[in-house]
Amino acid sequence: MKEAWDAALAADPVSAFGGVLITTARIDKATAEAIDSIFFEIIAAPGYDADALEVLKKKKNRMILERKPADRSKVKVRTALNGVLTEDPDALVANAAAMRTASTKAPTAQEVSDMVFATVLVKHTKSNAIVLAKNNQVLASGTGQTSRVDALEQAIAKAGKFNFDLHGAVMASDAFFPFPDCVEIAGKAGITAVVHPGGSIRDQESIDHCNAHGLAMCITGHRHFKH
Repeated sequence: MKEAWDAALAADPVSAFGGVLITTARIDKATAEAIDSIFFEIIAAPGYDADALEVLKKKKNRMILERKPADRSKVKVRTALNGVLTEDPDALVANAAAMRTASTKAPTAQEVSDMVFATVLVKHTKSNAIVLAKNNQVLASGTGQTSRVDALEQAIAKAGKFNFDLHGAVMASDAFFPFPDCVEIAGKAGITAVVHPGGSIRDQESIDHCNAHGLAMCITGHRHFKH
């Protein structure tokens, strides 16, 4: 648990201060002590070791919640002018079998694992979204930008700010690349594999760029595009 905390915090230690922390694993004492070094107003986890609770309860005005299993909603509701919109939730789960290699160069096993991981993250990131990952750790994300290039450049800048080496990293995009500019920028930054939904009439231009510069590209056929 502590290892996962360290890896997650490293992606953006500045923005981590304050707010809400949610985990998928039980919190032990070592992790609780690390969490306690940064202020979080609300913590939610499926369980806590007794000595971890002692650490976390020392801070006043902190809400400590226990997550319980719950069914996910089958309908999403959004407000709109004079009413609401309903839509099916994005229930697609990233997996290696759904990733079709589109480039001449095939991704390595580690790159495939990283692309699956990055795709899970990019699904939950507001579009336009880019996630950079390596060794199953998020290095940076670009989120909510008006341009996919802006999202990528934001992610590269954040990775540099926190001293991550992007050589050998992967890039995941929540939607297709209408132009080859993103794969070109990614390759120059050291990224070696990219994954996106595909579906642009100009997909081949991005594939051709990958082939010409030794990048691996996978296409999922599924677009997330969260707004």
